[in-house]
Amino acid sequence: MTDLRHFIWFNEPDCQSVEIAGGKGASLASMVGQSLPVPNGFVVPSDVMEACVDADKLRALARAKDFKGAMKLVEDTAQVHDTVLEAYDTLGGLVAVRSSASAEDSEAASYAGQQETYLNVSGREAVRQHIIDCWASFFSERAIFYRELKGSLDDLRMAVVVQQMVDAEKAGVTFSVHPVTRRKDRMLIEAVFGLGEQVVSGEVTPDHYVVDRKGRKKKEDTPHGGVLTDDDLVKLTNLAVQLQKHYGVPQDIEWAIREGNVFLLQSRPVTTL
Repeated sequence: MTDLRHFIWFNEPDCQSVEIAGGKGASLASMVGQSLPVPNGFVVPSDVMEACVDADKLRALARAKDFKGAMKLVEDTAQVHDTVLEAYDTLGGLVAVRSSASAEDSEAASYAGQQETYLNVSGREAVRQHIIDCWASFFSERAIFYRELKGSLDDLRMAVVVQQMVDAEKAGVTFSVHPVTRRKDRMLIEAVFGLGEQVVSGEVTPDHYVVDRKGRKKKEDTPHGGVLTDDDLVKLTNLAVQLQKHYGVPQDIEWAIREGNVFLLQSRPVTTL
């Protein structure tokens, strides 16, 4: 257990491993490796939770689909190492604490929404608690149901991302290929004022922009009066082109804009194509 690493920064090579950092963490690290604009952060590696709980008992509860028992075991016994909280001190301020399962966000299946994400988290105690909450969410009724269909109930690999929050003025998602029409010469960009979780969760109807691969508008529907400028659309399109080229497949990209600067928060394969 002395070899166990309790956190890995995005810019470390190991962080690009899905096995270690989960789908979300590895994607962020890969973007950092391409010098793309990603807010700083680190990952609690996927083997840490298993090392700090009774893993055999936890697997037995998961196999029995006793989601309440499994979540309680994690909540009552999991420990977050002090070095993780020291790493948080280095970031400082508000962070997002996000689940990052090792099986998620593959081309075959997107696990988006199966585990928890916590935004605007501040202070050591809140970070510690939300890391444990992310681990516990891996055993929610919905997560266990989905994992039985798409993965393995024996799998305890759950990494957690801790990342600086962007105080977004506007945010949203970009699909580097139109997910409905499937036209490869068109992208769909959805945007709202404020945090992008409103788009991801479906809380509000975002502004919709269909653009070509140069960022030129072909169609728009703007219930919010036009969240994005033409310059924003060009920046977002250029990043989407770069990300699709980097990963080799169409991407579903979450982003935020602050003072005209685009920050990338996540990129995963579009699974609907």
